[in-house]
Amino acid sequence: MICAHSVPGSRIIRTIMQNRLTDNPPIRLLVLLLMVAMLAISGCARDKRDDDRGPEELYEEAQRSLQGRNYSRAIDQYRRLTTLYPFGRHAEQAQLDMAYAYYRDSQPERALTTLDRFIRTYPTHPNVDYAWYLKGLVHYDETMGFLRRMFPGQVVDRDQTSAREAFMDFQELIRRHPQSRYVADARQRMVFLRNVLAEHEIVVGEYYFRRGAYIAAINRARYVIENYPQAPANINALDLKARAYTRLDLPELADDTRQVLRHNYGDVDIDKEHESMWRRLWPFD
Repeated sequence: MICAHSVPGSRIIRTIMQNRLTDNPPIRLLVLLLMVAMLAISGCARDKRDDDRGPEELYEEAQRSLQGRNYSRAIDQYRRLTTLYPFGRHAEQAQLDMAYAYYRDSQPERALTTLDRFIRTYPTHPNVDYAWYLKGLVHYDETMGFLRRMFPGQVVDRDQTSAREAFMDFQELIRRHPQSRYVADARQRMVFLRNVLAEHEIVVGEYYFRRGAYIAAINRARYVIENYPQAPANINALDLKARAYTRLDLPELADDTRQVLRHNYGDVDIDKEHESMWRRLWPFD
């Protein structure tokens, strides 16, 4: 758009007013059009001043908004930066920071979309490990939520799609960037997610057991043992298998399973194990 820097619109309007021609409808229309044109020119000049700012200045302004926790404003500023200057290190980092702003602004879907685009576009970026880590955090927070953090023992009876996505994101981070500074935290979160996923399978298996679907209960228990070998839920998985075999009138299999349980875990109190489930799930000090 070509913008004029100075237009004698106000002088024309004053002349029209002084000549008392505004009683004429065509003149009133002309005055209105001139006022609209002046506003447009003013806006255009302001846009031009914004366009004159370089990517570094725009990025610093967005950073100030982000640090001030004005996430919606930061998002708008990062978006403007990437629009005006789509190439260069500031535009690259702006996409990553914008994803974080979406995350903190409780817009997980937009955060994930932005992160996926960043990972596809800049797979060798020096901060791409952070993109994988942030993806995991977004899914992790979807798994937990505020109430789940307050009442963590109830997390296992919910849909575990986000937990699986978070686990895979952290796993991908560790596989691709084993030296990343985010790996230690990701591993710890993966322990918790693994325990939750395993315990969820036991919850489903117990549901099948209560309804007499003993084969389905055994399959769930076996899945836990095979896929989450170090999870505390293995105790409950073996106990569930033994009880299901007993109900199926398979005493030898039931006895074998109980022997495995005693050999690996001693004489555990299953009821106490259920009561202390949260202590077994949570790996953080």
